[in-house]
Amino acid sequence: MFDRSSTFGDALDDAGARAVLETFLPGVAASPMAGQFRDARLGQLVAISPALREDTAEQERFWASLADVGGGDSAQREYAPAIEPDPAYEGDEVPSASAAVTVPTDAVPRWGVVELRFDGPSHGNPFVDVELGAIVTNGERSFEIGGFYDGEGVYLIRFLAEAEGEWRFETASTARSLDGISGAVHVGPAASGTHGPVRADGLHFAHADGSRYRPVGTTAYAWTHQPEEVQQRTLSALADAPFNKLRMCLFPKSYLYNANEPERFPFPGSLADGFDLERFDVEFFRALERRIAELAALGIEADLILFHAYDRWGFADLGPAVDERLMRYVVRRLAASANVWWALANEYDLLWAKTTDDWERIAAIIEAEDPHDHLRSIHNCHAFYDQSRPWITHVSAQRVDVYRTAENTNEWRDTWGKPVVIDEIGYEGDIDQGWGNLTGEELVRRAWEGAVRGGYVGHGETYLNEREELWWSKGGELIGASPSRLGFLDGIVGEAPGGVLDPLPSDWDVPWGGVAGDYLIAYFGFNRPSFRNLVLPEGDFELDVIDTWNMTVERMPGVHRGAVRVELPARQFMAVRARRVRSD
Repeated sequence: MFDRSSTFGDALDDAGARAVLETFLPGVAASPMAGQFRDARLGQLVAISPALREDTAEQERFWASLADVGGGDSAQREYAPAIEPDPAYEGDEVPSASAAVTVPTDAVPRWGVVELRFDGPSHGNPFVDVELGAIVTNGERSFEIGGFYDGEGVYLIRFLAEAEGEWRFETASTARSLDGISGAVHVGPAASGTHGPVRADGLHFAHADGSRYRPVGTTAYAWTHQPEEVQQRTLSALADAPFNKLRMCLFPKSYLYNANEPERFPFPGSLADGFDLERFDVEFFRALERRIAELAALGIEADLILFHAYDRWGFADLGPAVDERLMRYVVRRLAASANVWWALANEYDLLWAKTTDDWERIAAIIEAEDPHDHLRSIHNCHAFYDQSRPWITHVSAQRVDVYRTAENTNEWRDTWGKPVVIDEIGYEGDIDQGWGNLTGEELVRRAWEGAVRGGYVGHGETYLNEREELWWSKGGELIGASPSRLGFLDGIVGEAPGGVLDPLPSDWDVPWGGVAGDYLIAYFGFNRPSFRNLVLPEGDFELDVIDTWNMTVERMPGVHRGAVRVELPARQFMAVRARRVRSD
Protein backbone atom coordinates (compact mmCIF):
# COMPACT_ATOMS: atom_id res chain seq x y z
CA MET A 1 0.00 0.00 0.00
CA PHE A 2 0.94 3.65 -0.32
CA ASP A 3 0.40 6.05 2.58
CA ARG A 4 1.65 9.31 4.13
CA SER A 5 5.14 7.86 4.60
CA SER A 6 5.59 6.72 0.99
CA THR A 7 7.85 8.83 -1.18
CA PHE A 8 6.57 10.85 -4.10
CA GLY A 9 9.09 9.13 -6.37
CA ASP A 10 7.88 5.64 -5.45
CA ALA A 11 4.31 6.67 -6.15
CA LEU A 12 5.28 8.13 -9.52
CA ASP A 13 7.03 4.89 -10.46
CA ASP A 14 3.98 2.76 -9.68
CA ALA A 15 1.29 2.84 -12.37
CA GLY A 16 -1.62 2.54 -9.94
CA ALA A 17 -0.34 5.16 -7.50
CA ARG A 18 0.59 7.49 -10.36
CA ALA A 19 -2.98 7.24 -11.63
CA VAL A 20 -4.27 8.27 -8.19
CA LEU A 21 -1.91 11.26 -8.17
CA GLU A 22 -3.13 12.34 -11.58
CA THR A 23 -6.76 11.97 -10.52
CA PHE A 24 -6.48 14.06 -7.38
CA LEU A 25 -3.59 16.32 -8.47
CA PRO A 26 -3.95 16.70 -12.24
CA GLY A 27 -0.67 17.32 -14.02
CA VAL A 28 1.49 16.71 -10.95
CA ALA A 29 3.42 13.84 -12.54
CA ALA A 30 4.31 15.98 -15.55
CA SER A 31 5.20 19.03 -13.49
CA PRO A 32 8.74 20.33 -13.96
CA MET A 33 8.99 20.31 -10.15
CA ALA A 34 8.27 16.57 -9.91
CA GLY A 35 11.93 15.59 -10.08
CA GLN A 36 12.83 17.85 -7.18
CA PHE A 37 10.24 16.25 -4.91
CA ARG A 38 10.97 12.56 -5.57
CA ASP A 39 12.31 12.05 -2.04
CA ALA A 40 9.48 13.97 -0.37
CA ARG A 41 6.86 12.04 1.56
CA LEU A 42 3.31 12.04 0.27
CA GLY A 43 2.26 13.55 3.59
CA GLN A 44 4.41 16.57 2.76
CA LEU A 45 3.05 16.76 -0.77
CA VAL A 46 -0.47 17.11 0.60
CA ALA A 47 0.67 19.97 2.83
CA ILE A 48 1.87 22.00 -0.14
CA SER A 49 -1.13 21.22 -2.33
CA PRO A 50 -4.05 23.63 -1.78
CA ALA A 51 -6.43 21.27 -3.59
CA LEU A 52 -6.00 18.65 -0.87
CA ARG A 53 -5.02 20.52 2.26
CA GLU A 54 -8.11 22.77 2.10
CA ASP A 55 -10.61 19.94 1.52
CA THR A 56 -10.55 17.36 4.31
CA ALA A 57 -13.05 15.04 2.64
CA GLU A 58 -11.10 15.07 -0.62
CA GLN A 59 -7.91 14.38 1.30
CA GLU A 60 -9.48 11.34 2.96
CA ARG A 61 -10.56 10.02 -0.45
CA PHE A 62 -7.01 10.54 -1.72
CA TRP A 63 -5.50 8.45 1.08
CA ALA A 64 -8.15 5.76 0.73
CA SER A 65 -7.48 5.49 -3.00
CA LEU A 66 -3.75 5.17 -2.44
CA ALA A 67 -4.28 2.54 0.24
CA ASP A 68 -6.17 0.43 -2.29
CA VAL A 69 -3.26 0.41 -4.71
CA GLY A 70 -1.52 -2.95 -4.68
CA GLY A 71 2.20 -3.53 -4.93
CA GLY A 72 3.43 -0.48 -3.06
CA ASP A 73 5.58 -0.68 0.03
CA SER A 74 4.99 1.75 2.87
CA ALA A 75 8.20 3.37 4.08
CA GLN A 76 6.77 3.90 7.55
CA ARG A 77 8.90 2.36 10.25
CA GLU A 78 7.59 0.06 12.93
CA TYR A 79 7.30 2.36 15.90
CA ALA A 80 8.82 1.62 19.28
CA PRO A 81 6.22 0.66 21.90
CA ALA A 82 5.31 2.51 25.05
CA ILE A 83 7.18 1.34 28.14
CA GLU A 84 5.50 1.34 31.54
CA PRO A 85 7.53 1.88 34.73
CA ASP A 86 8.62 -1.35 36.41
CA PRO A 87 6.49 -1.92 39.54
CA ALA A 88 9.11 -4.37 40.86
CA TYR A 89 12.08 -2.10 40.17
CA GLU A 90 12.91 -2.11 43.88
CA GLY A 91 11.81 -4.92 46.14
CA ASP A 92 10.28 -4.81 49.61
CA GLU A 93 13.74 -5.05 51.12
CA VAL A 94 14.37 -1.44 50.08
CA PRO A 95 12.99 0.97 52.70
CA SER A 96 10.58 3.61 51.48
CA ALA A 97 11.92 7.18 51.33
CA SER A 98 15.48 5.95 51.93
CA ALA A 99 17.14 7.85 49.08
CA ALA A 100 19.30 10.80 50.09
CA VAL A 101 17.81 14.16 49.16
CA THR A 102 19.58 17.48 48.67
CA VAL A 103 17.55 20.69 48.80
CA PRO A 104 18.72 24.31 48.46
CA THR A 105 20.00 25.57 51.80
CA ASP A 106 19.84 29.24 50.82
CA ALA A 107 16.69 31.00 49.74
CA VAL A 108 15.98 30.60 46.04
CA PRO A 109 15.19 33.95 44.38
CA ARG A 110 11.63 34.31 43.19
CA TRP A 111 11.40 33.30 39.51
CA GLY A 112 14.49 31.16 39.97
CA VAL A 113 14.78 27.37 39.63
CA VAL A 114 14.18 25.19 42.68
CA GLU A 115 16.07 21.93 42.18
CA LEU A 116 15.62 18.89 44.41
CA ARG A 117 18.27 16.19 44.01
CA PHE A 118 17.74 12.56 44.97
CA ASP A 119 20.55 9.99 45.02
CA GLY A 120 18.75 6.82 44.08
CA PRO A 121 19.07 3.51 42.25
CA SER A 122 20.73 3.17 38.85
CA HIS A 123 20.22 -0.46 37.84
CA GLY A 124 18.23 -1.36 34.77
CA ASN A 125 17.10 1.66 32.75
CA PRO A 126 15.86 4.35 35.14
CA PHE A 127 14.80 6.55 32.21
CA VAL A 128 11.84 4.26 31.65
CA ASP A 129 11.78 1.92 34.65
CA VAL A 130 11.18 4.62 37.27
CA GLU A 131 8.44 7.21 37.58
CA LEU A 132 9.04 10.07 40.02
CA GLY A 133 6.97 13.09 40.91
CA ALA A 134 5.98 15.33 43.77
CA ILE A 135 3.18 17.46 45.12
CA VAL A 136 4.45 20.96 45.82
CA THR A 137 2.56 23.54 47.88
CA ASN A 138 3.01 26.85 49.63
CA GLY A 139 -0.35 26.63 51.41
CA GLU A 140 -2.21 28.69 48.82
CA ARG A 141 -1.15 26.99 45.60
CA SER A 142 -0.45 23.30 45.04
CA PHE A 143 0.64 21.48 41.92
CA GLU A 144 2.05 18.17 40.79
CA ILE A 145 5.46 18.14 39.14
CA GLY A 146 7.27 15.30 37.42
CA GLY A 147 10.87 14.35 38.01
CA PHE A 148 13.46 12.91 35.66
CA TYR A 149 16.59 10.79 35.65
CA ASP A 150 19.84 12.71 35.19
CA GLY A 151 22.22 9.75 35.00
CA GLU A 152 24.57 8.01 37.47
CA GLY A 153 21.85 7.40 40.04
CA VAL A 154 20.76 11.05 40.22
CA TYR A 155 17.08 12.03 39.96
CA LEU A 156 15.94 15.63 39.83
CA ILE A 157 12.69 17.48 40.43
CA ARG A 158 12.62 21.10 39.37
CA PHE A 159 10.00 23.78 39.72
CA LEU A 160 9.78 27.52 39.22
CA ALA A 161 9.87 29.60 42.38
CA GLU A 162 6.58 31.37 41.74
CA ALA A 163 6.13 33.17 45.06
CA GLU A 164 8.10 34.08 48.15
CA GLY A 165 7.82 31.98 51.27
CA GLU A 166 8.10 28.33 52.21
CA TRP A 167 7.30 25.64 49.64
CA ARG A 168 6.86 22.08 50.85
CA PHE A 169 7.11 18.93 48.76
CA GLU A 170 6.39 15.22 49.07
CA THR A 171 7.45 12.70 46.46
CA ALA A 172 5.62 9.76 44.93
CA SER A 173 7.55 7.16 42.96
CA THR A 174 7.40 3.62 41.62
CA ALA A 175 10.88 3.17 43.18
CA ARG A 176 10.45 2.59 46.92
CA SER A 177 13.59 4.50 47.88
CA LEU A 178 12.28 7.63 46.14
CA ASP A 179 8.71 7.39 47.41
CA GLY A 180 7.38 9.49 50.29
CA ILE A 181 10.31 11.86 50.73
CA SER A 182 9.26 15.26 52.06
CA GLY A 183 10.93 18.55 52.80
CA ALA A 184 10.80 22.29 52.32
CA VAL A 185 12.59 25.09 50.52
CA HIS A 186 12.46 28.82 51.03
CA VAL A 187 11.90 31.33 48.23
CA GLY A 188 13.11 34.88 48.71
CA PRO A 189 12.69 38.15 46.77
CA ALA A 190 13.24 38.23 43.03
CA ALA A 191 16.68 39.10 41.73
CA SER A 192 16.99 42.50 40.11
CA GLY A 193 15.71 42.54 36.53
CA THR A 194 13.73 39.29 36.73
CA HIS A 195 9.99 39.38 36.14
CA GLY A 196 8.84 35.79 35.72
CA PRO A 197 7.45 33.93 32.72
CA VAL A 198 5.86 35.79 29.83
CA ARG A 199 2.08 35.40 29.51
CA ALA A 200 -0.42 36.47 26.90
CA ASP A 201 -2.01 39.71 28.10
CA GLY A 202 -5.05 40.24 25.90
CA LEU A 203 -3.63 40.84 22.42
CA HIS A 204 -0.15 41.57 23.79
CA PHE A 205 2.25 40.10 26.37
CA ALA A 206 3.31 40.76 29.94
CA HIS A 207 5.54 39.06 32.49
CA ALA A 208 4.00 37.23 35.43
CA ASP A 209 4.74 40.21 37.69
CA GLY A 210 2.71 42.46 35.38
CA SER A 211 5.59 44.24 33.67
CA ARG A 212 5.17 44.76 29.93
CA TYR A 213 6.91 42.44 27.47
CA ARG A 214 7.19 43.16 23.74
CA PRO A 215 8.82 40.41 21.67
CA VAL A 216 11.70 41.56 19.51
CA GLY A 217 12.53 38.16 18.13
CA THR A 218 15.14 36.53 15.95
CA THR A 219 15.75 32.99 14.70
CA ALA A 220 18.84 30.78 14.98
CA TYR A 221 17.33 27.35 14.60
CA ALA A 222 20.36 25.13 15.17
CA TRP A 223 22.73 27.38 17.10
CA THR A 224 23.03 24.98 20.06
CA HIS A 225 24.01 22.17 17.65
CA GLN A 226 27.13 24.01 16.48
CA PRO A 227 30.71 23.86 17.80
CA GLU A 228 31.31 25.62 21.09
CA GLU A 229 33.20 28.47 19.45
CA VAL A 230 30.23 29.30 17.21
CA GLN A 231 27.84 29.18 20.15
CA GLN A 232 30.01 31.62 22.08
CA ARG A 233 30.06 34.03 19.14
CA THR A 234 26.27 33.75 18.97
CA LEU A 235 25.92 34.71 22.61
CA SER A 236 28.27 37.65 22.12
CA ALA A 237 26.23 38.85 19.14
CA LEU A 238 23.01 38.55 21.11
CA ALA A 239 24.49 40.53 23.99
CA ASP A 240 24.95 43.48 21.63
CA ALA A 241 21.61 43.12 19.81
CA PRO A 242 18.11 44.33 20.72
CA PHE A 243 16.52 40.87 20.66
CA ASN A 244 14.62 39.51 23.64
CA LYS A 245 13.32 36.30 22.03
CA LEU A 246 15.17 33.57 20.13
CA ARG A 247 13.56 30.77 18.13
CA MET A 248 15.69 27.63 18.43
CA CYS A 249 15.26 23.93 17.79
CA LEU A 250 15.46 21.01 20.19
CA PHE A 251 16.60 18.77 17.32
CA PRO A 252 19.37 19.54 14.82
CA LYS A 253 18.52 20.70 11.32
CA SER A 254 19.22 19.11 7.95
CA TYR A 255 18.63 21.59 5.15
CA LEU A 256 20.37 24.09 2.88
CA TYR A 257 23.63 25.21 4.49
CA ASN A 258 23.03 22.73 7.31
CA ALA A 259 25.08 19.63 6.50
CA ASN A 260 27.37 19.45 9.53
CA GLU A 261 26.85 16.67 12.06
CA PRO A 262 26.26 17.74 15.69
CA GLU A 263 28.41 16.32 18.46
CA ARG A 264 25.45 15.18 20.58
CA PHE A 265 21.73 14.50 20.22
CA PRO A 266 18.74 14.24 22.59
CA PHE A 267 19.15 10.45 22.42
CA PRO A 268 22.45 8.57 22.78
CA GLY A 269 23.86 7.41 19.46
CA SER A 270 24.71 8.69 16.01
CA LEU A 271 23.42 8.72 12.46
CA ALA A 272 25.82 5.92 11.54
CA ASP A 273 25.07 3.65 14.51
CA GLY A 274 21.47 4.55 15.27
CA PHE A 275 19.90 5.97 18.41
CA ASP A 276 18.79 4.45 21.69
CA LEU A 277 15.24 5.76 21.94
CA GLU A 278 14.77 4.35 25.44
CA ARG A 279 17.37 6.65 27.00
CA PHE A 280 18.29 10.33 26.85
CA ASP A 281 21.71 11.94 26.48
CA VAL A 282 21.96 13.88 29.73
CA GLU A 283 25.03 15.79 28.53
CA PHE A 284 23.03 17.07 25.56
CA PHE A 285 20.29 18.33 27.87
CA ARG A 286 22.71 19.83 30.39
CA ALA A 287 24.30 21.82 27.57
CA LEU A 288 20.87 22.96 26.36
CA GLU A 289 19.95 24.05 29.88
CA ARG A 290 23.14 26.09 30.16
CA ARG A 291 22.36 27.88 26.92
CA ILE A 292 18.80 28.64 28.02
CA ALA A 293 20.15 30.00 31.31
CA GLU A 294 22.66 32.14 29.41
CA LEU A 295 19.84 33.52 27.28
CA ALA A 296 17.92 34.33 30.46
CA ALA A 297 20.91 36.27 31.76
CA LEU A 298 20.74 38.34 28.58
CA GLY A 299 17.02 38.95 29.03
CA ILE A 300 16.11 36.65 26.11
CA GLU A 301 13.19 34.23 25.96
CA ALA A 302 14.01 30.78 24.52
CA ASP A 303 11.23 29.93 22.06
CA LEU A 304 12.02 26.21 21.87
CA ILE A 305 10.83 24.42 18.73
CA LEU A 306 10.08 20.82 19.68
CA PHE A 307 9.61 19.26 16.22
CA HIS A 308 10.46 20.14 12.63
CA ALA A 309 10.58 18.38 9.27
CA TYR A 310 14.17 19.14 8.23
CA ASP A 311 15.58 15.88 9.43
CA ARG A 312 17.94 13.13 8.25
CA TRP A 313 18.17 11.29 11.57
CA GLY A 314 14.59 10.01 11.93
CA PHE A 315 13.57 12.44 14.68
CA ALA A 316 10.61 13.73 12.65
CA ASP A 317 9.02 10.27 12.76
CA LEU A 318 9.70 8.74 16.15
CA GLY A 319 6.20 7.40 16.71
CA PRO A 320 3.68 8.30 19.41
CA ALA A 321 5.30 6.43 22.30
CA VAL A 322 8.74 7.97 21.85
CA ASP A 323 7.27 11.41 21.17
CA GLU A 324 5.38 11.21 24.45
CA ARG A 325 8.39 9.96 26.39
CA LEU A 326 10.52 12.75 24.93
CA MET A 327 7.97 15.48 25.63
CA ARG A 328 7.60 14.47 29.25
CA TYR A 329 11.35 14.45 29.70
CA VAL A 330 11.91 17.80 27.98
CA VAL A 331 9.14 19.60 29.84
CA ARG A 332 10.15 18.16 33.20
CA ARG A 333 13.74 19.30 32.66
CA LEU A 334 13.02 22.77 31.34
CA ALA A 335 9.65 24.02 32.65
CA ALA A 336 11.31 25.47 35.76
CA SER A 337 13.14 27.97 33.55
CA ALA A 338 11.18 31.20 33.50
CA ASN A 339 12.29 32.13 29.96
CA VAL A 340 11.08 29.01 28.09
CA TRP A 341 8.29 29.01 25.49
CA TRP A 342 6.98 25.82 23.87
CA ALA A 343 6.71 25.91 20.08
CA LEU A 344 5.28 22.53 19.16
CA ALA A 345 6.55 22.72 15.62
CA ASN A 346 8.22 24.81 12.99
CA GLU A 347 6.07 24.34 9.87
CA TYR A 348 3.88 21.69 11.45
CA ASP A 349 2.19 20.95 8.11
CA LEU A 350 5.44 19.61 6.65
CA LEU A 351 5.76 16.96 9.36
CA TRP A 352 4.25 14.23 7.19
CA ALA A 353 4.02 11.62 9.96
CA LYS A 354 1.90 13.69 12.36
CA THR A 355 -1.82 14.35 12.17
CA THR A 356 -3.99 16.85 14.03
CA ASP A 357 -4.69 14.15 16.60
CA ASP A 358 -0.95 13.80 17.19
CA TRP A 359 -0.51 17.53 17.75
CA GLU A 360 -3.47 17.65 20.12
CA ARG A 361 -2.03 14.73 22.07
CA ILE A 362 1.40 16.37 22.28
CA ALA A 363 -0.16 19.65 23.42
CA ALA A 364 -2.10 17.83 26.14
CA ILE A 365 1.12 16.23 27.42
CA ILE A 366 2.87 19.59 27.58
CA GLU A 367 -0.03 21.16 29.46
CA ALA A 368 -0.14 18.26 31.91
CA GLU A 369 3.61 18.32 32.58
CA ASP A 370 4.04 22.10 32.85
CA PRO A 371 2.44 23.50 36.02
CA HIS A 372 3.85 26.93 35.21
CA ASP A 373 1.81 27.36 32.04
CA HIS A 374 4.50 28.62 29.68
CA LEU A 375 3.47 30.08 26.33
CA ARG A 376 2.55 27.55 23.62
CA SER A 377 2.33 27.93 19.85
CA ILE A 378 2.45 25.94 16.61
CA HIS A 379 3.95 27.45 13.46
CA ASN A 380 2.72 26.95 9.89
CA CYS A 381 4.34 26.61 6.50
CA HIS A 382 1.17 26.85 4.40
CA ALA A 383 -2.18 26.42 6.14
CA PHE A 384 -2.58 27.75 9.67
CA TYR A 385 -3.27 25.28 12.44
CA ASP A 386 -6.57 26.07 14.16
CA GLN A 387 -5.33 28.97 16.26
CA SER A 388 -8.57 29.05 18.24
CA ARG A 389 -7.53 25.89 20.11
CA PRO A 390 -7.45 26.73 23.83
CA TRP A 391 -3.95 25.35 24.36
CA ILE A 392 -2.50 27.85 21.85
CA THR A 393 -1.58 31.04 23.69
CA HIS A 394 -0.49 33.17 20.73
CA VAL A 395 -0.27 33.06 16.95
CA SER A 396 3.15 32.13 15.55
CA ALA A 397 2.88 32.86 11.83
CA GLN A 398 4.93 32.44 8.69
CA ARG A 399 4.59 34.67 5.63
CA VAL A 400 1.48 33.88 3.62
CA ASP A 401 2.44 35.86 0.52
CA VAL A 402 5.66 36.86 -1.20
CA TYR A 403 5.01 40.50 -0.29
CA ARG A 404 1.93 40.94 1.86
CA THR A 405 1.91 39.28 5.30
CA ALA A 406 2.25 41.86 8.07
CA GLU A 407 -0.71 43.66 6.55
CA ASN A 408 -2.90 40.79 7.81
CA THR A 409 -1.99 41.32 11.45
CA ASN A 410 -5.12 43.15 12.60
CA GLU A 411 -7.33 40.65 10.78
CA TRP A 412 -5.61 37.74 12.52
CA ARG A 413 -5.97 39.47 15.88
CA ASP A 414 -9.69 39.88 15.25
CA THR A 415 -10.09 36.29 14.04
CA TRP A 416 -8.37 34.53 16.93
CA GLY A 417 -8.34 37.09 19.75
CA LYS A 418 -4.71 36.28 20.59
CA PRO A 419 -1.37 38.08 20.27
CA VAL A 420 0.09 37.80 16.77
CA VAL A 421 3.80 37.15 16.32
CA ILE A 422 4.97 36.81 12.73
CA ASP A 423 8.06 34.77 13.50
CA GLU A 424 9.00 34.15 9.89
CA ILE A 425 8.25 36.96 7.47
CA GLY A 426 11.39 36.51 5.37
CA TYR A 427 15.04 37.08 6.20
CA GLU A 428 17.50 39.85 5.50
CA GLY A 429 20.22 38.27 3.38
CA ASP A 430 21.66 37.44 -0.01
CA ILE A 431 21.08 33.74 -0.72
CA ASP A 432 19.27 32.50 -3.80
CA GLN A 433 16.08 31.56 -1.96
CA GLY A 434 13.29 34.15 -2.07
CA TRP A 435 12.69 33.83 1.65
CA GLY A 436 16.32 34.68 2.38
CA ASN A 437 17.29 37.71 0.30
CA LEU A 438 15.29 40.62 1.65
CA THR A 439 16.99 43.96 2.03
CA GLY A 440 17.27 45.35 5.52
CA GLU A 441 14.89 48.12 4.47
CA GLU A 442 12.23 45.62 3.43
CA LEU A 443 12.46 43.59 6.62
CA VAL A 444 12.18 46.74 8.72
CA ARG A 445 9.26 47.95 6.61
CA ARG A 446 7.42 44.71 7.29
CA ALA A 447 8.12 45.05 11.00
CA TRP A 448 6.62 48.55 11.09
CA GLU A 449 3.62 47.40 9.06
CA GLY A 450 2.98 44.70 11.66
CA ALA A 451 3.62 46.98 14.63
CA VAL A 452 1.06 49.66 13.71
CA ARG A 453 -1.46 46.85 13.31
CA GLY A 454 -0.84 45.63 16.84
CA GLY A 455 1.50 42.71 16.17
CA TYR A 456 5.15 41.70 16.40
CA VAL A 457 7.35 40.82 13.42
CA GLY A 458 10.47 38.73 13.94
CA HIS A 459 13.95 39.01 12.46
CA GLY A 460 16.16 36.58 10.61
CA GLU A 461 19.43 36.89 8.74
CA THR A 462 20.76 34.79 5.85
CA TYR A 463 23.95 36.34 4.54
CA LEU A 464 26.12 33.63 2.99
CA ASN A 465 29.80 33.31 3.87
CA GLU A 466 32.44 30.74 2.98
CA ARG A 467 31.74 28.81 6.19
CA GLU A 468 28.05 28.52 5.27
CA GLU A 469 27.41 29.96 8.71
CA LEU A 470 24.06 31.70 8.31
CA TRP A 471 22.64 33.35 11.42
CA TRP A 472 19.11 32.04 10.72
CA SER A 473 20.27 28.54 11.57
CA LYS A 474 23.79 28.40 12.97
CA GLY A 475 24.13 31.77 14.66
CA GLY A 476 27.59 33.34 14.67
CA GLU A 477 27.67 37.04 13.83
CA LEU A 478 24.96 39.50 12.96
CA ILE A 479 26.01 41.67 10.03
CA GLY A 480 22.70 42.96 8.70
CA ALA A 481 21.31 46.46 8.87
CA SER A 482 17.94 45.61 10.40
CA PRO A 483 18.64 44.71 14.07
CA SER A 484 19.36 48.23 15.30
CA ARG A 485 16.29 49.52 13.40
CA LEU A 486 14.11 46.91 15.05
CA GLY A 487 15.41 48.07 18.41
CA PHE A 488 14.51 51.63 17.45
CA LEU A 489 11.00 50.51 16.52
CA ASP A 490 10.60 48.79 19.88
CA GLY A 491 11.59 52.00 21.62
CA ILE A 492 8.95 53.98 19.72
CA VAL A 493 6.29 51.40 20.60
CA GLY A 494 7.43 51.38 24.22
CA GLU A 495 6.78 55.11 24.55
CA ALA A 496 3.06 54.57 24.01
CA PRO A 497 0.81 54.60 27.08
CA GLY A 498 0.76 50.99 28.24
CA GLY A 499 3.80 50.21 26.13
CA VAL A 500 1.92 48.71 23.16
CA LEU A 501 0.23 49.71 19.92
CA ASP A 502 -3.19 48.66 18.70
CA PRO A 503 -4.63 49.25 15.22
CA LEU A 504 -6.59 52.47 14.85
CA PRO A 505 -9.01 53.62 12.14
CA SER A 506 -6.77 54.09 9.12
CA ASP A 507 -6.68 55.92 5.83
CA TRP A 508 -7.00 53.83 2.69
CA ASP A 509 -3.32 54.38 1.89
CA VAL A 510 -1.78 54.72 5.36
CA PRO A 511 -2.19 52.45 8.41
CA TRP A 512 -2.54 54.06 11.83
CA GLY A 513 -1.76 52.46 15.17
CA GLY A 514 -1.35 53.48 18.77
CA VAL A 515 -3.63 54.34 21.66
CA ALA A 516 -6.89 55.96 20.58
CA GLY A 517 -6.99 59.69 21.29
CA ASP A 518 -3.59 59.75 22.98
CA TYR A 519 -0.75 58.29 20.93
CA LEU A 520 -1.12 57.90 17.17
CA ILE A 521 1.38 56.74 14.56
CA ALA A 522 0.88 56.85 10.78
CA TYR A 523 3.35 54.74 8.79
CA PHE A 524 4.00 55.53 5.12
CA GLY A 525 6.13 52.49 4.27
CA PHE A 526 7.44 52.43 0.71
CA ASN A 527 5.46 55.58 -0.16
CA ARG A 528 7.35 58.88 -0.04
CA PRO A 529 5.06 61.92 0.33
CA SER A 530 6.49 65.41 0.58
CA PHE A 531 3.69 66.39 2.96
CA ARG A 532 0.55 64.98 4.60
CA ASN A 533 -2.59 66.73 5.78
CA LEU A 534 -3.77 65.26 9.06
CA VAL A 535 -6.94 65.74 11.07
CA LEU A 536 -6.10 65.24 14.74
CA PRO A 537 -8.52 64.08 17.43
CA GLU A 538 -9.92 66.72 19.72
CA GLY A 539 -7.30 68.27 21.96
CA ASP A 540 -3.70 69.49 21.82
CA PHE A 541 -0.95 67.34 20.28
CA GLU A 542 2.78 67.35 19.75
CA LEU A 543 3.85 66.04 16.33
CA ASP A 544 7.01 64.13 15.44
CA VAL A 545 8.35 63.15 12.04
CA ILE A 546 10.09 59.79 12.38
CA ASP A 547 12.62 58.47 9.90
CA THR A 548 12.35 54.77 10.68
CA TRP A 549 15.44 53.82 8.69
CA ASN A 550 17.79 56.59 9.78
CA MET A 551 16.35 56.31 13.30
CA THR A 552 15.67 59.98 13.85
CA VAL A 553 12.76 61.77 15.53
CA GLU A 554 12.21 65.42 14.56
CA ARG A 555 9.76 67.43 16.62
CA MET A 556 7.51 69.89 14.76
CA PRO A 557 7.51 73.21 16.57
CA GLY A 558 4.49 74.15 18.64
CA VAL A 559 1.32 72.43 19.80
CA HIS A 560 -1.23 71.42 17.18
CA ARG A 561 -5.01 71.05 16.96
CA GLY A 562 -7.47 70.01 14.26
CA ALA A 563 -6.27 69.99 10.64
CA VAL A 564 -2.49 70.13 10.25
CA ARG A 565 -0.14 70.03 7.28
CA VAL A 566 2.96 67.97 8.08
CA GLU A 567 5.99 68.56 5.88
CA LEU A 568 7.81 65.33 4.94
CA PRO A 569 11.13 64.70 3.15
CA ALA A 570 9.74 62.67 0.22
CA ARG A 571 11.70 59.61 1.41
CA GLN A 572 10.49 56.10 2.01
CA PHE A 573 9.99 54.58 5.46
CA MET A 574 8.72 57.71 7.20
CA ALA A 575 6.18 57.91 10.00
CA VAL A 576 4.33 60.67 11.82
CA ARG A 577 3.54 60.49 15.52
CA ALA A 578 0.95 62.55 17.38
CA ARG A 579 1.12 62.64 21.20
CA ARG A 580 -1.58 64.29 23.29
CA VAL A 581 -0.40 67.16 25.46
CA ARG A 582 -1.79 66.80 28.97
CA SER A 583 -2.57 69.96 30.90
CA ASP A 584 -1.72 68.23 34.15
